[in-house]
Amino acid sequence: MTLPECYAALGGDYDDVLARLHSERLVQKFVLKFPDDGSYRLLLSALDAGDRDEAFRAAHTIKGMCQNLSFAALARSSSALTEALRGGGDADPALVAAVRADYERTAAAIRAFAQSIT
Repeated sequence: MTLPECYAALGGDYDDVLARLHSERLVQKFVLKFPDDGSYRLLLSALDAGDRDEAFRAAHTIKGMCQNLSFAALARSSSALTEALRGGGDADPALVAAVRADYERTAAAIRAFAQSIT
């Protein structure tokens, strides 16, 4: 799997991230680090604990990383969840489900890419 194919699989915009970072090697470096970030696990645990402030921070972090890496699908769903949680709002179960699905799709594509280059 190539990096552009990985981006297609995860619903991202490879051309956008390459224009931003100017190097496929740099894009690859950050893409491969994404699954190691603890923000998604923090989001889920904060939601389970009912900690809206921590859930907001985690969703906001995910949104920012995804915008920087042009992970468009996960950026959209995490942005919607971030806005729902802003100011202590409720986490709509449909928004949480969308983030879960988009995250799993993203992580699966990155895992497949990582396996293809080892």
